[in-house]
Amino acid sequence: MRINKYISETGFCSRRETDRLIEAKRITINEIVCEPGDMVAPGDVVLIDGKTIPKKADSVYLLLNKPVGITCTAAPHVVGNIIEYVNYPIRIFAVGRLDKASEGLILLTNDGDIVNKMMRSENAHEKEYWVTVDRPITDDFIEKMANGVEILGVMTKPCEVISMNDYEFKIILTQGLNRQIRRMSKALGYKVTKLERVRIMNLTLTGLERGAYRELTNEELKLLLSSLREG
Repeated sequence: MRINKYISETGFCSRRETDRLIEAKRITINEIVCEPGDMVAPGDVVLIDGKTIPKKADSVYLLLNKPVGITCTAAPHVVGNIIEYVNYPIRIFAVGRLDKASEGLILLTNDGDIVNKMMRSENAHEKEYWVTVDRPITDDFIEKMANGVEILGVMTKPCEVISMNDYEFKIILTQGLNRQIRRMSKALGYKVTKLERVRIMNLTLTGLERGAYRELTNEELKLLLSSLREG
């Protein structure tokens, strides 16, 4: 295996950064300074700055029931950012976003591959929300929400929308435009007063209290990864 691929797969740094380390003569293979294109064989000792490469952290997959007021960013200067809120001992990041005023399910992980797969809108992964609005829902509102609403200069994709009572509806999206449900509702003359995500693909809020998080079960992770492969 080429040295830059070998090091990138440890999670220490990217192939491009590995190439920079090679140019700076900071990598050795079996005590010999590495050259571009060098290969690594099983049993070889690879050092960076004379030190062994840290072991790649195990993959972590967490479900958080995000409360209102928490911002889905890793930026440390943002008060109430989701990373400080969870305070997990290793580096993780949120998959997608829920705006500050919204609550409910969000996935956090250190697995960049799963993030890329879940963020590709063309994979049509379902996300289910329960929404409360400020005035009685009509059949016309439900029909228009389901068939598509023009926001941000585009028409939203058709989706499943079901009235739950006079002021609440369920909506299942397969795309993720910025503040999509709020913007769709506003375009039709409604204001969202509460928005909760209750499902992401096969993952649900069941049994998860507001503000709490837990690891995915083996069964949940297996089904999630299988669905992503199919997508």
